[in-house]
Amino acid sequence: MRLLSPLFRRRAALAGLALAASLSVSGCAWLGLGDEDTPQNNANKDAANYRERPIEQIYADAWTAIRRNNWEMAAAQFNEVDRQHPYSIWARRAMLMSAFCSYQANKYPEAIATADQYISLHPGSQEVAYAFYLKAIALYEQIVEVNRDQSATQQALVALQDVVQRFPDTEYARDATLKIDLTMDHLAGKEMAVGRYYMKQGDFIGAVNRYKVVVQQYQTTSHISEALERLTECYFALGLDNEAQTAAAVLGANYPGSVWYKDAFEVLQRRNLRPVEDNKSWISQAFHKIL
Repeated sequence: MRLLSPLFRRRAALAGLALAASLSVSGCAWLGLGDEDTPQNNANKDAANYRERPIEQIYADAWTAIRRNNWEMAAAQFNEVDRQHPYSIWARRAMLMSAFCSYQANKYPEAIATADQYISLHPGSQEVAYAFYLKAIALYEQIVEVNRDQSATQQALVALQDVVQRFPDTEYARDATLKIDLTMDHLAGKEMAVGRYYMKQGDFIGAVNRYKVVVQQYQTTSHISEALERLTECYFALGLDNEAQTAAAVLGANYPGSVWYKDAFEVLQRRNLRPVEDNKSWISQAFHKIL
């Protein structure tokens, strides 16, 4: 399965809750039911969702679906707990399981909507951190290539940062921190791709504006050294030698052995210039401010 280890561990915990639910309500080990004892063998499985059933039966049907990797059906079954028994304590837990199963089924909008519903209705729950995390991961897994719209990536970044800020000492925060770095690198990559396009079109001002975003917002990503080199090229082409020299100087001071510094140095040599940092330049101020 593709889930990360924190999600695996949480799933196991939730599985225990589901089992505890069925045992406490019925006194029977519902997860041990044979296939012939569940409505999953019905030809019309959807119809099974809308029969009135006790909580233990709905949970048993849901876990039968999970054992068969029928995540969409499992989510529908857990939704039935809230529909048929809305005031039960198990309705809250079933809501979280529904979000998890929708995620497993790659039904990301449903997973996000259910997680949001859980967060809204149960903000003080011990499991609310998992709801925030599940929402963030569902958004994260919808990130697309840099040549496409990155609105989902922006949403994923906000959701991941929310997890870290709200639950800093949890396993979810540790995993979210790693994904924040990858998400920011992805967003920086988008800015770089657009900047390169503008450069090819001879729109150096448009390119500068894109590389400026990388320097100011995504300085810890892998794209920063290239962004500084591209700024050297753009400012050099625009005749703004002071800014070109500053970009190269900042690049050389922080990434002296990189191929990008070598390229920036060669650009300046075309007019017998050398890297010199102007502390009043936005490049210098932005870089040192973030550091």
